[in-house]
Amino acid sequence: MTALIDVIAPPNEEGTQATILKWGKNVGDSVAKDEPLLELETDKVTVEIPSPVSGELTEILKSPGEDVLPGQVLARVRGGLQNAEIAAAPPAGSAPLLSPAVRRLLTAHGIPENQIAGSGRHGRITAQDIERHVEGAKVPVTGSGDPRLPHTTMRKRIAEHMVRSLGQAPHVTTLFEADLGRVLTHRAKYKGDFEGRGARLTLSAYMITACARALPLHPELNASFSADALELHRDINIGIGTALGAEGLIVPVLHRAQDLDLFGVARRLGQLVIAARANRLVPADVRGGTFTISNHGVSGSLLATPIVINQPQVAILGVGKVERRVCALPIDGAERIVVRSMCYLTLTIDHRAIDAFQANAFLSSVVATLEQWPED
Repeated sequence: MTALIDVIAPPNEEGTQATILKWGKNVGDSVAKDEPLLELETDKVTVEIPSPVSGELTEILKSPGEDVLPGQVLARVRGGLQNAEIAAAPPAGSAPLLSPAVRRLLTAHGIPENQIAGSGRHGRITAQDIERHVEGAKVPVTGSGDPRLPHTTMRKRIAEHMVRSLGQAPHVTTLFEADLGRVLTHRAKYKGDFEGRGARLTLSAYMITACARALPLHPELNASFSADALELHRDINIGIGTALGAEGLIVPVLHRAQDLDLFGVARRLGQLVIAARANRLVPADVRGGTFTISNHGVSGSLLATPIVINQPQVAILGVGKVERRVCALPIDGAERIVVRSMCYLTLTIDHRAIDAFQANAFLSSVVATLEQWPED
C-alpha cells in the first residue's frame, strides 16, 4: 500500500497564525503533484498550498475558517498515481480556486464564498456574481437597527498584531520637518525619464533611498529586539505600508535597499505596490523587513503619532503630507520670510532598544539627505 503524505502548513514569518480560506479539493479527489489543494490567508498574503505528490486526497484535517500554525498537518494525500492518470480522472466535485480579483472582492465585502453560486465555467465565481450578490443583499443589523459589518480575516490579524506590538513595546515618537524643495525639483526634472524606463518616481522612493543611506550610519535602527539582545541586520529591508482601501493594510518589503539607486528603488517599489493592490504578492514579498515607512501623507495627513511599530523591528518612519508653508530662514546673513515645500517626519521607536538621541541622530541624517539632494 502506498504511503500517506502529510500536507504541511508552510513557515510564516514570526510564527503568526494563518486561516484556512477554502479547499479546492474534496476527500477522494485525485490530485496532481504541485496542484493547488487549498488557500491560506494571513494578515499579509493569501497562499495556495500545493499537493506534495500525485495521488488521492484521503483526509482533510482543518476546515475553512480554522486557524493553523506553521508546521501543522492540514491534510493527507495517498501517493501512487501518475499525473497522466490524474489528468484523465474526473474532478469529483472539486471546487475551482478563486481568481485574485474575485478573492479581493469577497474579502472587501466580507462575503463567504459558499454564499454565492458561481456562474462561470465549472461553477467558478465571477466578479459579476459578487456584484449581483452585493446589490441584492441586506446589510446585517444589530438589535438597534444599526448596520453590522463582520471583520475580515485580514482585519482580525491586523488588530491582533497592533495590540500585541503596543502591549510589548513602549512607543516614543520624535518629530522633525524637512524642506523637500530640492527633492521636488529633482523629481520634476527626472519623472518623465524614469517613467520612460518603466519606473514611477514617487516621493516614497526618495524616502526609502534616504533611509537606506542613513541606516548604515545608525545600525541600531536597522535591528530586531529580543529579551537578551539587539540583532543588527546587515541588509536593509524596508517595508512600505500600502493601503488596500477597506480591506486593510499590507507591508510589502523592498529587500537589500542599500544596493539600489533611486531608479532601482522606484522600479521595485512600483512593482510591489501594483502586486499588493492586485493581491499578487507572494510570501517572500512580505517577509524579512528590518525597518518600515508609513507614508500616511498620501491620504492628506500632516502628522500621525504614534505609528505602531512592526515588531520585532524597533522603529518606523512616518511621512506627512507635503505642504507649502511660510518659514523664517537665514539668507545672505539676514532673516527672510520665505515659502517652502515642507513635510513632517516622525520616528516612533521601541524605547526598550533605542533612546531619543539615537532617534534624533537618525532623523537628522534623513533630513540632511533630503534637503541636500542634488538637483541634477
